[in-house]
Amino acid sequence: MGKEIGEGTKVTLDLKTIGIIGFGLATVIGMWFSLQADIQEAKELPAPEIQRIEFQMKDEAIRDAIINTQDDVEEIKEQLKKIDERLFDLQKRN
Repeated sequence: MGKEIGEGTKVTLDLKTIGIIGFGLATVIGMWFSLQADIQEAKELPAPEIQRIEFQMKDEAIRDAIINTQDDVEEIKEQLKKIDERLFDLQKRN
């Protein structure tokens, strides 16, 4: 059976292990405070403004996508018309 841990249990750590644990703990605490400072700074910064050029570029991209979609729909309609005509011709023959 394993040993029970209680008040009388002695834990021995060498100086090197204690140093590593202390260094790791200090690093984590430092990172925590640095992160909190960055979050606070980000809260105080003004909201980014959308520039006129950026808005125009996005608007043009959306319009181009719509036009391309319209062209694709028209092409599909033409193909569907051809298929419909061929199907009608096949039905006439039978």
